[in-house]
Amino acid sequence: MRRGALLLAAPLLLGAAKPVLVPDVSQREIEIAYSFTGARLLLFGAILYPRGRTPGEEARTDVVVVVKGPAQSIMVREKEKIAGIWINAERTRYRSAPSFYAIASSRPIERIVDERTRAIYELGLSSLQLSPASGAVAAEQARFDRGLVDLKRRSGLYYEDPGAVEITDDVLYRAAVTIPARVPVGRFTAETFLIQDGRVLAAATREITIRKSGFERFVARSAERASFAYGLAAVALSVAFGWAAGAVARRL
Repeated sequence: MRRGALLLAAPLLLGAAKPVLVPDVSQREIEIAYSFTGARLLLFGAILYPRGRTPGEEARTDVVVVVKGPAQSIMVREKEKIAGIWINAERTRYRSAPSFYAIASSRPIERIVDERTRAIYELGLSSLQLSPASGAVAAEQARFDRGLVDLKRRSGLYYEDPGAVEITDDVLYRAAVTIPARVPVGRFTAETFLIQDGRVLAAATREITIRKSGFERFVARSAERASFAYGLAAVALSVAFGWAAGAVARRL
């Protein structure tokens, strides 16, 4: 009987022998107003080891932090120059792609985990699991994937920051992630991974909400909840502004 009880408790004892992450973020909510120029999000936390024993230098651990925005459908168009004019040539649509992606790590991610682990946990821009809707051949799809990542990177919505995670005494960690002014609204996730010898030992997630405030929030809600009335109001305002500009021009 005692032996059976020990066998049943073995999985629990093994689970308790693993380290635990206790993460947090400096802001759970970020509000976007007309004067919003971006934000600096601080991610920090502690690593709780079994019996309080840190691994030491002989078994170094790394911390990787990934901040993701809500998934969205995206159309990517490839431009081609014909007769001196740039026109839209090929195009492909993605059913699902992160609207924002930032990864910070204690070392370059290629030195922490292998390619297979990076693909499983989507660690790094080259390991993002995009969902194309078209049935393009592999080479063409890879070209569009690189183009999508490059566009997002140039707009500041995708980026990697190796070495940005600071670990103190093998227990405390912190990292800063820049939120650009053009960030989309929605529910974001901040995932933290504890990695040792290429294996993910622990993971934890915190949620962050980014939303519009003030007049921007009123306009966004009006467009969503009363789209027909919003459209009529926009047309009326355009006509009014046009009439006012014409009246001023006639007086001058």
